[in-house]
Amino acid sequence: MSGTEPDRSQQLLEAVVAIGSGLDLRATLRRIVELATDLVDARYGALGVLDPAGERLAEFLTVGIDDEVRHRIGHLPEGHGILGVLILDARPLRLPDLTRHPESAGFPPNHPPMTSFLGAPILVRGRVFGNLYLTEKTTGPEFTSADEQLVVGLAIAAGTAIENARLHEQVTDLALAEDRQRIARDLHDTVIQRLFATGLSLQGAAPLLERDPAAAAERIDRAVTELDETVRAIRTTIFALEERERANRGLRSRVLAVCESAYETLGFAPRVTFDGVLDARVMDEVSDDVVATVQEALSNVARHARARSATVDLRATECSVDLTIVDDGIGPESAGASPLHGHGLRNLEDRARRHGGTFSLRRHDGGGASLFWSIPIGTG
Repeated sequence: MSGTEPDRSQQLLEAVVAIGSGLDLRATLRRIVELATDLVDARYGALGVLDPAGERLAEFLTVGIDDEVRHRIGHLPEGHGILGVLILDARPLRLPDLTRHPESAGFPPNHPPMTSFLGAPILVRGRVFGNLYLTEKTTGPEFTSADEQLVVGLAIAAGTAIENARLHEQVTDLALAEDRQRIARDLHDTVIQRLFATGLSLQGAAPLLERDPAAAAERIDRAVTELDETVRAIRTTIFALEERERANRGLRSRVLAVCESAYETLGFAPRVTFDGVLDARVMDEVSDDVVATVQEALSNVARHARARSATVDLRATECSVDLTIVDDGIGPESAGASPLHGHGLRNLEDRARRHGGTFSLRRHDGGGASLFWSIPIGTG
């Protein structure tokens, strides 16, 4: 990242604000590593999440390595070599050439070459949650002490953002659990009452079998109907619970959460519209990028557009997921300029390109801008 120290401080502040507004944990993690990579002009970035024992990497999110290269590399790292140094010693680590470090374990086949290295731990409530790894400084031979300070600052903010996202997930799960218990109690009472009444009806049918077979048959038919209705009630409740759980974790819910959290920085609530079977057709990896794109776009509208209103339109067609964000702000300075300065615009383009999609930003004649982001999702 080129520029003066005030510029760098402003970039760090904007990065902190951007990650602080996220409520989805996975999208927040990806956002953190993207911003860290941009902040210090690293070609490659990664965030390694430690397992519960804090001994190895349980998850590894990368930036700068496309899907094809990632597939050729194969198994994701578990925390050996230089990556393991930060696991054992949770302090910032800056190296001009990581291959010369005594703990370097080399790279697997098909791995891109890497020399300059900068790593920093992310702490959540005083415990190491994971580590940021940045490699290949693009604007100099190695990362500087100023780069290290920026990444350490971002890592501190990341710890708070991760804790907020985790708490939000816990609250959502708790609310879902309480909802389940309430519905289960209501269902239990209804089922018990129906079954008890049906049992009494069947008991009363027994004496009728000999003296009034027709009346007994009618009573048995009513009991069978009651049992069928009870079974349908149970199935309907189970289906509703499953649908509610999917909705709480689905793309619609996540996008709505991002738009709601953007109120504080925008000063208004963006209008949100959906179209198509989004939760069923858009897979998790694509959903993560959609959520991150909405988050970054609204963050940039808040910082640069001076808008009074914005609309977020998300739709799934037979072959693509399309996102359009329109604001009434000052718009780009010219047709080729963008209020999504530098890294923000590049991130949006990279996310679309990663899935073989497209991205564009158009200025309105009367002011404001339209952002269009679209990726294919297949016809299956």
